[in-house]
Amino acid sequence: MSGTAMENPKVVTREEWTKARVALLAKEKELTRQRDALAQERQQLPWVRIEKNYMFETASGKKPLGELFSGKSQLGIYHFMFGPEWEQGCPSCSLIADHLDNLGMHLAQRDVRLLVVSQAPLAKIDTFKKRMGWKFPWVSSFGSEFNFDFGVSVKREDAAKEHMYNYVLTKFPSEERPGMSVFYRDASGEVFHTYSMYGRGLEELMSIYMILDRVPKGRDEAGLAHGMAWVRHHDRYPESNVVEVKSART
Repeated sequence: MSGTAMENPKVVTREEWTKARVALLAKEKELTRQRDALAQERQQLPWVRIEKNYMFETASGKKPLGELFSGKSQLGIYHFMFGPEWEQGCPSCSLIADHLDNLGMHLAQRDVRLLVVSQAPLAKIDTFKKRMGWKFPWVSSFGSEFNFDFGVSVKREDAAKEHMYNYVLTKFPSEERPGMSVFYRDASGEVFHTYSMYGRGLEELMSIYMILDRVPKGRDEAGLAHGMAWVRHHDRYPESNVVEVKSART
């Protein structure tokens, strides 16, 4: 979905437009019903018990995976592309992160904790997080096999080779890849992997695309090197492209 839909738009009466809109609404409602059914099927996936003792660097010291739940039984982890030797995080992951900051307080009401993990050392993460103005919890898996085991990191010297990503063999332009994994912690403290998604599955984390898919030019990404080639860190867009309503001087 990288092209533009605004080619030779047809101009009609309000009555004709309403008729076309109602026809499209029927398809949208059917898609909603399909999405609901898919969500139920997703929640019925089998689980895998976590056997390894993954450790993470957090703002309050080293913690195992089970302690990242912070009293909740469900944990969503976004795998943010930020390698140990990188100076800053991935721009596309940063676009997703811009959507996450205020979700935590709401997800907590449904027994879910949301956090972000990267391979970069915690000091680098904290510096970048401060620059971007984010507040969500972000931990480091540096020195752990966590990112490798969940299919989002490979060794730097192997980055150009084919690796399993999104459950198929593929090449990726760097040693880091994006994803999201979900875990459950039962009353005895055992942790289970319940779900992971990668690639375009992550689009649902970005309401920006839900809006772009509804404007006349769509995503307007045709001709770009890749779909998200237009994305920059939010503090790196040209001033002319930043829309802010400034108070008029009196």
